[in-house]
Amino acid sequence: MSLMERLLGRTLSSQEESAQKITPLAGVPILGLDALSSAAYGPEAALTVLLAAGALGLNAIGPITLAILGLLLLVYLSYRQTIAAYPQGGGSYTVARQNLGAAAGLLAAAALILDYVLNVAVGISAGVGAVASAFPALLPLRVELCLALLVVIAFINLRGLRESGAAFMLPTILFVAVLALVIVLGLAQTVLTGGHPLAVVAPPAVAATTAGSGLSLWLIVRAFSAGCTAMTGVEAVSNGVPNFRDPAPRNAQRSLTYIVGILALLLAGIAYLARAYHINAIDPASAQYRSVLTLLVAAVTGRGVVYFLAVFAILLVLCLSANTSFADLPRVARLLAQDDYLPHGFGTRGRRLVYTWGILALTLLSGLLLLLFGGVTDRLIPLFAIGAFLAFTLSQSGMVMHWRRLGLTGLPLFMNALGAAATGLTLLVILVSKFADGAWATLILIPALLLMFTLTRRHYDSVRRQVATAEPLDCSPLVPPTVIVPIQDWTTVTRKALRFAMKLGPDVRAVHVQIEGSGGQLGALWGAQVKAPARAAGLNPPALVLLASPYRNLLTPLSVYIRAVEKEKAVGQVVVIIPELIGPAWYHSLLHNARSTALKAKLYFGGDRRVVVVNVPWYLDEAPAPVGEILPLAGR
Repeated sequence: MSLMERLLGRTLSSQEESAQKITPLAGVPILGLDALSSAAYGPEAALTVLLAAGALGLNAIGPITLAILGLLLLVYLSYRQTIAAYPQGGGSYTVARQNLGAAAGLLAAAALILDYVLNVAVGISAGVGAVASAFPALLPLRVELCLALLVVIAFINLRGLRESGAAFMLPTILFVAVLALVIVLGLAQTVLTGGHPLAVVAPPAVAATTAGSGLSLWLIVRAFSAGCTAMTGVEAVSNGVPNFRDPAPRNAQRSLTYIVGILALLLAGIAYLARAYHINAIDPASAQYRSVLTLLVAAVTGRGVVYFLAVFAILLVLCLSANTSFADLPRVARLLAQDDYLPHGFGTRGRRLVYTWGILALTLLSGLLLLLFGGVTDRLIPLFAIGAFLAFTLSQSGMVMHWRRLGLTGLPLFMNALGAAATGLTLLVILVSKFADGAWATLILIPALLLMFTLTRRHYDSVRRQVATAEPLDCSPLVPPTVIVPIQDWTTVTRKALRFAMKLGPDVRAVHVQIEGSGGQLGALWGAQVKAPARAAGLNPPALVLLASPYRNLLTPLSVYIRAVEKEKAVGQVVVIIPELIGPAWYHSLLHNARSTALKAKLYFGGDRRVVVVNVPWYLDEAPAPVGEILPLAGR
C-alpha cells in the first residue's frame, strides 16, 4: 500500500459513487455545522449592538429574534423550492444564472466563494481563539493551531464525503444535545418560578438605560442585521444536492429541515432565556469578556460538568464549522469550471470522488487569510455576512423569475419576493452599518472575483475559436524535422537520446554548450563513437555542434541556436529532445532536471511555433551511481 493510500484511503472507482452518497442525517454535520454553530454568535451579535440601550435593549431581543426567525423561515422555504427546481445543485449560482442572467450568476458565485472562504477562516479563528482564551499558554501558538486545524479538516474532506460525515457526527450530536439540555432546564426553571428564574451563577448586572441611550429605529435595525449572521450557512444544502442518496432532492429537503429546525429552536431558546435570566452581552474588548452562551449555561446549570461539557462542545463546533465550506465550495467551483469561468481542473474529481482542486484552493486561501490576520479574523465577520446575504437575495430573486417564467403567480412567488426584499434590505443595512468596519472591502474583493471569472472565460473562448476546425487531416508532403539533442558528455543517456533522434529524421544535431573549456573530449571521440557506426549502418551521422559560452550561461546559447535553426529551415519543424532522469523514489527529482525544466520553460514560452519539445524520461536503477560518474545535461 502506497503512502497516499495509507493517508487518503484506496482510490474509488466511479461505480462506487453511490456508496459515498449521504443520508439526510449525515447531511447535518457535513452541510449544517456552519448554520448550527452560528447559534453561538448570532444572538450575541444582536445583543452587542443593543448594549447601547441598556435594559431596554435586552427587552428588545425577543421581538428581534422573532423577526430573524421569520426571515429564516422565508429563506428555508425558498431553498426547499430551489432544491426541488434545481436538483443538480449549485444553489444561488444556478438559480441566478438561469433566471437573472450570467452576470447575476457570477455575482452569486463570487458572493458564495467569499462566504465560504471567510467561513473557514472565521470559524477556525473563533474556535482556536476561544480555546486559547481558556488556556492562555496557547496564545503564542494561535496561528500554528489555526493552520494545524485547517490541515486536519482539509485532510478529512480529501478522504471523501462519507468519512467527513462520520468524523463530524459526534461533535454535532454533542453540541445539539448539550444546548438542548440547557434550554430545557432553563425553560423548566422559568416556568416553575413564574417567569423569574434564579441564576445558579449570577451574570453581570445589566446596565440601566441612561438618558439619550434609548431604543431608536436605527439601533433596532442594526441589531436585527447583526443577529442575521445566525442565518449564514443555510444555503449550503441547496449547493450540495447531488451529495445525497436517491431520491436526492427529497433527502436534501429533509436535511435542510433538520438543520433549520434545530437552528430555530436554539436561537429561540437562547434569546428567551437570555431575557429571562437577564443576560446581556459583554463588550468583546473588555478584559471581563465572556460569551453570552457560556454566561447562559453557567446561569442555568452552574459551573459543573454540564458547563464544561457545553463549553467544550461549543468550541469544538466553532472549530469544525469550516467543514460546510469544504463540502460546498468545491461543488460551486465545479459548476463554474463546467461553464469555463474557472480552470477545468476544478471540475475533475480526485481519487476519493471529491473535487480535490476545490478543497486545496479553499485550504490555501483560508490559510493565507489566517496568516495575514495572525489568526484573529474578527474584522472579517462583516464580509462573511455580506457574502451570505448577497447570495440569499440573488437566489430568491432568481426564484421569483423562475415562477414567472412558469406562469405561476401564487404563494410561492409571493414568499420568494418577500424573502428577496427582506434579505436585500438586510444586506443594505449590513453594508451601511459595517462599511467603516471592513464591509468596504467587498467593493474590491467581489469585482476582483468577477474579473477573474471573466478573464478565464475569455481565455477558454479564445482557445475554443483557435482549435476548432472542420478541415480533414492534412496529408500534404511531410518534411522530416531537424532534431536537436542538448548533451553534456558521452553517456548512456546521450547514446539512447541520439538513437531516438535518428528515428525521427536524418538531420540530427547534438549540441554541447562549452563552459570553461568543456567539450574537448566529445570532439575527440565523436568520429569513432558516432560517425563511424552511423556510416556503417548507411545512415546520416548526427553532427556535433559546439557553442561557446564565455559567460558560463547554458540556456541562452541553446535558445539562440534553436531559433537560428528555425529561421534556417524554411519549412518543417525543429524538434528538441530533452531527456529527464527519473529516479526510483519521488525525492530523487529534487536532485535532477533543474536545467532541463528551465530549458523547457524557455522554449515553451519563447513563441517559436515551429519548435516542438519532446520530453523523454530515462529511468535510473535502484542501485546508486558511482561517485565519479558524469551526469548528462538532464542530470545537472
